[in-house]
Amino acid sequence: MPGQEFELMQLGQLVGVLMLAGLVAGFAAGLFGIGGGFVVVPALLLVFSFFGVEPMVISHVAIGTSLATIIVTSLRSVHAHNKRGAVDFQVIRDWAPWLVLGVSGGLLVARELDGQALKWVFAIGVLIMGVHFIYPLIRTDRMKPRQMPRGPILAGIATFLGAFSALLGIGGGTIAVLVMTACGRPIHQAIATAAGFGFIIALPGTAGFILLGLGQADLPLGSFGYINLIAVVCVTAMSFITAPLGVRAAHRLNAKALEKVFGVYLVATSALVIHNSLGL
Repeated sequence: MPGQEFELMQLGQLVGVLMLAGLVAGFAAGLFGIGGGFVVVPALLLVFSFFGVEPMVISHVAIGTSLATIIVTSLRSVHAHNKRGAVDFQVIRDWAPWLVLGVSGGLLVARELDGQALKWVFAIGVLIMGVHFIYPLIRTDRMKPRQMPRGPILAGIATFLGAFSALLGIGGGTIAVLVMTACGRPIHQAIATAAGFGFIIALPGTAGFILLGLGQADLPLGSFGYINLIAVVCVTAMSFITAPLGVRAAHRLNAKALEKVFGVYLVATSALVIHNSLGL
């Protein structure tokens, strides 16, 4: 029937776009130590908007689904980095409880925000990160190396990172790398360890967005709570292939130049989301 053929064509287009996003997200996860959320969230916002998903649930679905994909992309990235002996698991263990606490706080905030407000939070957060990539807000190369944060300082940074990441649907790699390099850790170790933070953030974040979305009306096809399972499968399947390629590139390419390019992408993404939010 023509209607069924149109729906199948739409589903095929959706799957194709999501697979492409997964390829890019996986590479970014390995290259920058991020979970890929900066790629996945805007892609989902655009795709679900194009396919007519209710605007008030799009932001929550995009962010929740992004966190679900990070579970896989992060594990894949950590596995690849660990083969090179670059992951500091002690740092991950030290940060984990506070990251989870922060994610819990971020979920409480997300529960109170409508889709439009959550979209603004994402746009502003991405803009800040983009500016940092282009022109570092904190120059770690000019700072005197110091010990990794401990006690209340560690608790504050990690809790903020968990909350910030849960609200944006990201793995928190950018801030984690910034802290580790400021403390004198090699950039490759910082990227590798930050990839592990993504898993610690994404697991409770995914569970939280499932619970927040249970019983919610007007969710896109294939959703479980605010997690869209079709998108999760498409993105993670492709990122599983490209995350090791990103790791390999991180150990070979000029990371500084790539960060500038990625920063421009983030600023452009923020502008696009703001434009969409204003209905211009």
